[in-house]
Amino acid sequence: MNRNEKSQETYKQLFGDGVPAVYATDPDFQNILSRFIFGEVYYQGSLDNKQRELITLVVLATNQTLPQLKAHAHAALNVGLTPLEIKEAIYHCAPYLGFPKTLNAINEINEVFKARNIALPLESQKQVEEENRFEKGLGVQIEIFGDLIEKMREIAPSNQKHIQDYLSAFCFGDFYTRGGLDLKTRELLTLCIVSALGGAEGQVKAHVQGNKNVGNDKEAMISAITHCLPYMGFPRTLNALACLNEMIPE
Repeated sequence: MNRNEKSQETYKQLFGDGVPAVYATDPDFQNILSRFIFGEVYYQGSLDNKQRELITLVVLATNQTLPQLKAHAHAALNVGLTPLEIKEAIYHCAPYLGFPKTLNAINEINEVFKARNIALPLESQKQVEEENRFEKGLGVQIEIFGDLIEKMREIAPSNQKHIQDYLSAFCFGDFYTRGGLDLKTRELLTLCIVSALGGAEGQVKAHVQGNKNVGNDKEAMISAITHCLPYMGFPRTLNALACLNEMIPE
């Protein structure tokens, strides 16, 4: 198949038989978009369409491109992702985007679920309690990053140690421990989120190492970052790849 045929096949899998409204006003632009995203990028690397749609959702949430997020929430359901997987991917954005942007994304997802007659709230995926969220979060941090975490905690200035505590209890305790997505998936999504943020190259490098530690190899990371390209542009994509190549040289 050529690019056009591939894009038509992928688009139908994701969105059905509808025609994008942009074709009526900007057909040249829509053809460039469709053939690049759905005829090339979706065929690069080893990711399946479920992984691709999870990545798309978190990058669109990061960018706050909410109309496209809503469209891809439908696509995510169409390719077989469960409502729990979709909702957990969006929840997972909170430590990196903050609560307001994550709530914006949640609202869009909820509208799609209601339109698809998916009952809310979904089954809770909480795995921690108040008394153990720090301990369990710290355990996940160490599983991902190893001894580096204890060193970071030791060298943190006394007036900033609370940030390290928040990182363990909130980011890793409240979110990474949740059900619905496995650790490898969560860590790959984190890499895509921090890559899409821009200006977070230190965190990109850290999560390259984290991905390697949990079993996502360089090719999987290249595939994931490449899939982000149409949604976050070349500058942030090239920055993320530079971080990847610095941490895992060719």
